Amino acid sequence: TVIHHPIIITPSVHVSCCPELNNQFLVLLQEDTDHNYYTSKAYGPTDPMSQDLWVNIDQMDKEKVKIHGILSNTHRQAARVNLSFDFPFYGHLLREITVATGGFIYTGDVVHRMLTATQFIAPLMANFDPSVSRNSTVIYFDNGTALVVQWDHVHLQDSFHLGSFTFQATLHNDGRIVFAYKEIPIPISQISSVNHPVKVGLSDAFVVVHRIQQIPNVRRRTIYEYHRVDLLKSRIISSSAVEMLPLPTCLQFTSCSSCISSQINFNCSWCQRLGRCSSGFDRHRQDWVDNSCPDETKDNSCDILSTTQLSPSITKPFTTTTSKIRGATTGGTEVTPTSGPTEASPVESTSNKNSSSLHTGLILGVLMLMLIMAAVVLVTLYIYHHPISTAGLFFIERRPRRWPAMKFRRGSGHPAYAEVEPIGQEKEGFIESEQC
Repeated sequence: TVIHHPIIITPSVHVSCCPELNNQFLVLLQEDTDHNYYTSKAYGPTDPMSQDLWVNIDQMDKEKVKIHGILSNTHRQAARVNLSFDFPFYGHLLREITVATGGFIYTGDVVHRMLTATQFIAPLMANFDPSVSRNSTVIYFDNGTALVVQWDHVHLQDSFHLGSFTFQATLHNDGRIVFAYKEIPIPISQISSVNHPVKVGLSDAFVVVHRIQQIPNVRRRTIYEYHRVDLLKSRIISSSAVEMLPLPTCLQFTSCSSCISSQINFNCSWCQRLGRCSSGFDRHRQDWVDNSCPDETKDNSCDILSTTQLSPSITKPFTTTTSKIRGATTGGTEVTPTSGPTEASPVESTSNKNSSSLHTGLILGVLMLMLIMAAVVLVTLYIYHHPISTAGLFFIERRPRRWPAMKFRRGSGHPAYAEVEPIGQEKEGFIESEQC
């Protein structure tokens, strides 16, 4: 039996941990607000675009509109929905998503109990419970070029008296994402996040699987969040809308020349072993590292492949010629005395040379030691302030067991979503995080 332990790790400048649970996992927390992958446009109630971006499902083809019966009558449930088109999300093409009752869409391949942590599309993530009202429904509509998911007249479980919320998320086949809001009875800032996170935006992560040597057939799955888009909650009001346009990513380039010559927000590199262009931070991170792509892309040149494949017969003449040149230079150097002969004996001359070499070696050794210590300090500071850099992830993935960590257990206070699956299909065992 293979047991998977999901761990959520997000970019951070500080570590949040439980001191009494310091021998399991390291969890980093931070919110990233830069829009390297998407640009967002917000439209207010008086803007005509707000009305245009709202999709009136009542006017759509009734055969394509589906009301999910289970999601419309349960709390903290999630159901997978197949798309009829390829949807680009952070440069990755998706054909399947997971719709959750809590006002968000999960986009990860691995469905676990901590869906609210990362890899989501959240028009309004909150503690919605469609089961508390007969009028509450979760609807989705796929017309072949776009998928619309609408949370219709849903109520907060712990604040039913505040009224119902109606909003939707539209995923277009060109990668555009639209959040449209028809009915938002209260400011988003007033929604309690005690029992459920409240988020508006996007997030993506990559999954790394580690084998535990001490326990055979057991693997630990770690989820690293590499980017998040947090939208201003103050702009989310009734009759408003937000449109997010995707920016180019390295994954769109299919050749080495187009990859390394790309002029986008990322430092793209080509990995010949995978035939893939990447910045090193996407959902294929584990393949990128396992195939030694970071070492292959150091020179970042398409010509390096042909150079490394030269036969020994071609490279040998260059070596021979270099040796001849060096020998000619050394042998042709004449030493002209600039002063009269000294009275020192050959033994004394050799002793002086050895003493001089000893002092020179000692000085060089001290300098090297100082440089190494300075480099260690600089690398430590860099990793501390840049935990999702290549060096930071390298040390996090190979950290010793004594590092501070947060332990994952069942029965904690974090939201636990259950997946809606056909009867008889076995679920994979997951463990969720315990609050500090």
